[in-house]
Amino acid sequence: MAPEDEHDEEQPPTRMVVWRGNSVPEKEAKALRHVFDNLQDHFGHQRPDPRIRFSANLTYPGHGPMWVGDLDFMYDINGDHCSLAYFGMDVCVDLTSKLIHKHGQPMMKDYGKTWLYVYLPQLTLDKVISYVKAGTGYDVSTEGTVYDPNRNLVAIKAKLHHESEQPKPSFWVVKDKDASGGDICFSRMGSVQEVNALPHQQHVHRGVGIFSVTMEVEGTPTFQPTPREGEEANLSFTLVSVRTWGITDCVAPIVHSPPDKWS
Repeated sequence: MAPEDEHDEEQPPTRMVVWRGNSVPEKEAKALRHVFDNLQDHFGHQRPDPRIRFSANLTYPGHGPMWVGDLDFMYDINGDHCSLAYFGMDVCVDLTSKLIHKHGQPMMKDYGKTWLYVYLPQLTLDKVISYVKAGTGYDVSTEGTVYDPNRNLVAIKAKLHHESEQPKPSFWVVKDKDASGGDICFSRMGSVQEVNALPHQQHVHRGVGIFSVTMEVEGTPTFQPTPREGEEANLSFTLVSVRTWGITDCVAPIVHSPPDKWS
């Protein structure tokens, strides 16, 4: 029989804690509080560079030409490295009503139910893309984004979970607009879809959007793609929660499907 000290040491069980009614690993809860509750290390105009490292593990889904993987975000929280599937950005969330075809059908199908537009400064998106490049080696395609040269803003389509088995994205509003630092508190109004259905909330709301991100890279079934010159990845953003400071009139919302620029 092998000596006892030759056996691998058993790893201590993962300590679980409760965050918002859910039992999660302690380090994940630390990252969740950091990102969702304290709104730390998110991307935004004139904010310090977030202490995050991006990574992706691409797998082949069994069909088509694309390899797919969810981005992982490793946060440096006072020297403690905590992994999370979400990251935040300063954005404006567009809940405005959209144009209707003359036959009564919306020009943007399922807008506010399965997807919506979020607007952010071009510089913020460029910073996010630089983190993707540094962490994964891939450049990022900007196909599908809409650029507004008048305000130097870019619009991206964000998916919304809407199936019954998936938690819908939550919509939170600041309680005291004059509060600062640790005194800032938010109140949950419901899901994005529920708030979008309220006529008095159909405006552009500024705040912090928290997203999960999926990456797609073209390859072949037998060979996993690797970063190389000219190779671009496609990113798909899913909005999972938003913390809003209020309504803004400084952004002209998209009201119909645009070609490649706002007018």
